[in-house]
Amino acid sequence: MFKRMKEDVETIFENDPAARSVLEVVLTYSGLHATWAHRVAHWFFKKRFYFIARTISQISRFFTGIEIHPGAKIGRRFFIDHGMGVVIGETCEIGDNVTLYQGVTLGGTGKEKGKRHPTLEDNVLVATGAKVLGSITIGENSKIGAGSVVLKEVPPNATVVGIPGKIVIKDGIRLEKKLDHQNIPDPVEERCQVFEKQIATLQQEIERLQKERETQ
Repeated sequence: MFKRMKEDVETIFENDPAARSVLEVVLTYSGLHATWAHRVAHWFFKKRFYFIARTISQISRFFTGIEIHPGAKIGRRFFIDHGMGVVIGETCEIGDNVTLYQGVTLGGTGKEKGKRHPTLEDNVLVATGAKVLGSITIGENSKIGAGSVVLKEVPPNATVVGIPGKIVIKDGIRLEKKLDHQNIPDPVEERCQVFEKQIATLQQEIERLQKERETQ
């Protein structure tokens, strides 16, 4: 147990340049606290002490702002950066060396039974505010861009951005010319632009009909 705890602290130093001392990390990093609390809750969950497990997870949620269902399976060297608003569902399976940033949701898409949450394989990174929904697999070494909504399987060694998520890099080859998190596709804006063009066309047609009527 203490070996795993030491490994967790070392993982933070490897991933966060703001970490200055072991004492600071142990006392102030909410992602670390949530991970340790989850390990305890998960132990009780596996022993079928569901109420105790949920109670521990909810207490952890209250103090850290991170909600991890005690049924979720999480591998080694798991790192949550900042963490506020992170939600991890019951049937999630997370591999080793996975990193999540604040606001990430690993959730379901409805009230289906059985495996209904994502599987993240080793070395996956999910950036700020991304939503990964449903019983899908994010392949190893893949990255999910900030604010993306991923509803379909992602192969290994891929980078996904957008709403809905779209693969822009695969095995180091760029499939799209641009990968700019500040220019993630906005479906609402795109639909508004379509409406504006349609309105402009209708206005031109109305003006043409009015002129024809005036000349008669």
